[in-house]
Amino acid sequence: MSRPPSGVVALCSQVPGQGSNVVAALGSALMGDQRFYALHEIVAAARASLPDGPWGYLIGGSETESTMARNRAALDSVGFRPRVLRDVSHVDTSATVLGRPVRLPVLIAPVGQLNHFVSGAAATVAAGAAEFGVAQILSSGSPPALEEVTTAAPDGLRIYQLYVTGDADWVAERIKRVQDDGWAAFCLTVDTAKYSRRERDIANRWGIRWQAKGFEGSSHLAALSWTDIGRIRGQCEIPLVLKGIATVEDAELAVEHGVDVVYVSNHGGRQLDHGLGSTAVLPEIVDAVGGRAQVFVDGGFNRGADVVKGLALGADAVGLGRLPCYGLAADGRAGLVRVLELLEDEVHRTLGLLGITTWDQLDRSYLTTTEPPVTPGPLSAFPLLG
Repeated sequence: MSRPPSGVVALCSQVPGQGSNVVAALGSALMGDQRFYALHEIVAAARASLPDGPWGYLIGGSETESTMARNRAALDSVGFRPRVLRDVSHVDTSATVLGRPVRLPVLIAPVGQLNHFVSGAAATVAAGAAEFGVAQILSSGSPPALEEVTTAAPDGLRIYQLYVTGDADWVAERIKRVQDDGWAAFCLTVDTAKYSRRERDIANRWGIRWQAKGFEGSSHLAALSWTDIGRIRGQCEIPLVLKGIATVEDAELAVEHGVDVVYVSNHGGRQLDHGLGSTAVLPEIVDAVGGRAQVFVDGGFNRGADVVKGLALGADAVGLGRLPCYGLAADGRAGLVRVLELLEDEVHRTLGLLGITTWDQLDRSYLTTTEPPVTPGPLSAFPLLG
């Protein structure tokens, strides 16, 4: 379990007597878990550990998976315009999210059924996120109960995400539990009025109950409206996040209803097929919000350069959905922390090579539009998977 990957072994073998020096030169991020030196190695280990059902659920989207592909295509269509001859000896990748300091401006996005990827499910995620120093959003579709997650990471930056599968009194009771338990924010996912057709799951005969019935209590999700958002806003004493915003019109309505965070997301391409990539709609939504609320974004973000692009386009934080799950499936809590360490190293290097030392120096002037270099797909961010 502690043997370095074969690529590193081969590299060291080419420099007689200098193996330790070669490894040291790879940078501080490589001195963590000695199993993994690159993100694609973690993805490969996750695939090896998961049966076809959970693996298909993890990497798949809805129907033709066009929205999922467009998430990646939108990110790959953004190119960098680096500046040089700037002192980047000290690059600071830390930030604040919801007024709390974090090591990176990323969120562990809500993922249902985490118990299929790691023992302890969301409690393990909370502990790993807190250990590294980033925010976690707990999906109400994943065990264990929110109070158990708090016990696992009492000092962590925790956001609770709810699928509205009960009546107004049921929602009010959930809000009270979240607030009484000390969570930092309350998040509603609003792009799940209907459960999508996820054909990888159908082909694997995995999760057929969900395909047949959709979300439990789905009539409440289908009936959810802006009137409900106004009522919920009045009940929340903590910041309210709306996840699933994909248009300027809905972003403006969210702000009008007092929402604190507009979360730009298409559910990772897992709900409406043939939607636009999150990064494609992010700039116009940021401009429409105009600083009246914070903006989070997710959808295809898998590399450090992706995070930098999201922040340059105006997001306050970037959500990571599939990437943390690769780490969890590969090596549990340690794998999640290792994913974040490697991502941090990629972010650090990207900022330095752009000529930037702090996030407040970053803006759209460092970006340009270009043609995607590769055909987008579920794993196209990891070309060395072969």
